[in-house]
Amino acid sequence: MSRGGTGVRIAVVGMGAVGTALAGALASAGHEVVACGRRPLSSIEVTDGEAATTHPVRWAAEPGDVGPAALTILATKIHDTAGAADWLAASTSEGGDVLVAQNGVDQAERVGPLVGTDRSGTDPSGAGPRGAVVPALVYINAERTAPGVVRTRRTDCDLVVPGGEEAARVTELLAGAGLAVERSADFTTAAWRKMLTNVSANPITALTGRRVEVLAEPQVAELAMRVLTEAVAVANAEGASLDDADARDVLTWLQALAPGSTTSMLQDREAGRPLEYDGLTGTVVRLGDRHGVDVGANRALLSLLSAVSPAPGAGAR
Repeated sequence: MSRGGTGVRIAVVGMGAVGTALAGALASAGHEVVACGRRPLSSIEVTDGEAATTHPVRWAAEPGDVGPAALTILATKIHDTAGAADWLAASTSEGGDVLVAQNGVDQAERVGPLVGTDRSGTDPSGAGPRGAVVPALVYINAERTAPGVVRTRRTDCDLVVPGGEEAARVTELLAGAGLAVERSADFTTAAWRKMLTNVSANPITALTGRRVEVLAEPQVAELAMRVLTEAVAVANAEGASLDDADARDVLTWLQALAPGSTTSMLQDREAGRPLEYDGLTGTVVRLGDRHGVDVGANRALLSLLSAVSPAPGAGAR
C-alpha cells in the first residue's frame, strides 16, 4: 500500500469538487493519489485564496487498475454510492481504511457493507481485522471549475470525524496533509448539525440559481429558518441534541461565508447533473413522517427539487 518513503497510496473515488480538494491536500503531503473514474486525469489544480498548486495523480480507468490503498476517500454523491462498490472492493483488498466524505447522516452504515467491514473495523465474515469505515463531515467550500480543477474557500475546520479509535489512523493522515480535522465525541449531533447546512443552503441555492448570498435576503432567510427548525426537530427525534439556537447559528454561519461561495447542489444543477436531494431533504421528510414531526417547508422544497432534477445515475464520477 506504500509507494516508498513516507507517502502512501490514496485512492479517491469521486473526483468532484470535494474529492479533488482532498486529493490536492494529500498529494501536497507527498502521498500517491490515484484518481478513480471514467475521466482521464494526470494532474489536479487546487486554488486556495490566491495560491494555485498543481499536483500529479495516477488515473485508474477501471477498478482493477487501482491496487490496494492505505486510504480510500469516497467522495461521490449519495445516489452514486452503489456504483462505487467495485472501486471500494479493489482499493480495500488488503484492508485499507475508507473515509466517507459524503453528505447525509448515515455514511458509515451506507458504505460499510460495500467494503465488508462494520464500524469497528472488524470483518463480520471472521476473516480477520479490516480497515475502518470513517464517516466525515466536510466543511471545505469547494467549487470545481473544470475537470481536476477546484477553488476552495476554507474555514477554521475542514473535516469532522468521530472521536473513537477507529478514526485515529485516518485523522493522523489527514492532519499530516495540513487539513484541520476535528474529532467529535457526539458524532450523531455533529452529523445532524452538518445536515442543517445541507438541507437549507443546497436546496435554496439550487432552486434560486444563486450562491449563498441569497440566504441574506429577509424572505429567503425566513424560509431557511423554517427548514432548519423542522430539521432540528427531526434530528432530536433521531437522538441528536440540538435546539433552535443551533438553527440560528447555522444560518448565521452560512450568511457569513466568503462572497461567491457555492453549494454542491447548485453546481450540479448548473452542470445538468442529478441533484442529491433524496439523501438530504428526502431524509428529513421521511424521518419526519416516521416520528410525526411537521416538515411542511422541507416537503415543499422536496417537491420542487424532484420536479427540476433528472433521475439519479450510478457510478463514480
